[in-house]
Amino acid sequence: MPPFPSQFRFDLLSTDPSGARRGRVTTTRGAVETPAFMPVGTAATVKAMTPQEVKSTGAQIILGNVYHLFLRPGHERIARLGGLHRFMNWSGPILTDSGGFQVFSLGALRTIREEGVAFRSHIDGSSQFLSPEIVIQVQEALGSDIMMQLDECTPYPADPDYVARSMELSLRWAKRSQAARNPEQTYQALFGIVQGGMIESLRRSSAERLREMDLEGYAIGGLSVGEPKALMSEVLSYTPGFLPVDKPRYLMGVGKPEDLVEAVGRGVDMFDCVLPTRNARNGQLFTWSGTFNIKRQQFQDDPGPVDAACGCDACRHYSRAYLRHLFRNQEILGHRLMTLHNLHFYQELMQRMRQAIEEGRFAEFRREFLATRPHQAETPGE
Repeated sequence: MPPFPSQFRFDLLSTDPSGARRGRVTTTRGAVETPAFMPVGTAATVKAMTPQEVKSTGAQIILGNVYHLFLRPGHERIARLGGLHRFMNWSGPILTDSGGFQVFSLGALRTIREEGVAFRSHIDGSSQFLSPEIVIQVQEALGSDIMMQLDECTPYPADPDYVARSMELSLRWAKRSQAARNPEQTYQALFGIVQGGMIESLRRSSAERLREMDLEGYAIGGLSVGEPKALMSEVLSYTPGFLPVDKPRYLMGVGKPEDLVEAVGRGVDMFDCVLPTRNARNGQLFTWSGTFNIKRQQFQDDPGPVDAACGCDACRHYSRAYLRHLFRNQEILGHRLMTLHNLHFYQELMQRMRQAIEEGRFAEFRREFLATRPHQAETPGE
């Protein structure tokens, strides 16, 4: 299939001996330095943050979600109001997830068939339908810079026969997604999604057949869906290698800091996850010396910042004692300041990884970083 005319570009700038990659995604709305982390703005907002605050953390691209925007306020309304960028006042690139994960997580509320997915809205119970073609139509109306194909996010565990059928369905939907594109909207890129569960041969087949479509980028889906960490690591040890060297590689929905470092070492370029924002609202803070929860009593008289090595506004102006006070009283300012800190930490992590790759010392960076995080089993509720 001939390549789709696109103004989207990816340049691989350098590769570390470890396999970590330093690159640059170029869109009509600006460049994105990779490895890159995309804050999640599911419903046209990164929770608790203004777009200007998100940008101040170093974020160059954010993620929106087709499922939520399709249901409310509706892509037609957003298009009438000038598109998603103007609607939410974000001038940089936006990647929109197809909504496949959200739809398939509805369980009994949805029915998968060849044509697409019929489901009942989690908002009002109304009957809805998404097909590969509708998902492309929605993303074109939103004005997404990077569109994702509709896919089936294969659950874990799953019977190997089901995994194979699911992968084949996602491949057919990828072809329909490509065929549905408007050739006049050349600023929009389309990424295919590699599925295949935890089975190496299926992952290889999915990647190779998506490569034949010559899409602008490729994502690794179907991870962080309940599988053991060791199994996710195993899949990441081989799947990036099935993808083109000259196209961006996007790992969907995986987001603990140590997971990002490990995945960058396997050649992944782009990431998204709700972890830094969701966990901030639950009091969990990420720092260069580890992760902790602000509600612990030990912080009630602590005058120090969240992280002395951090330059975010929360760390420069507010104490752990004050943030604990805000959190215990469920003050909105506490959610905002802790979200700001976590997003800043994630962007600083990506920047430090980019620098380490440029200097050919990523393996050393990885070793030193992971040494600070030997026990990261803490959850937001702990």
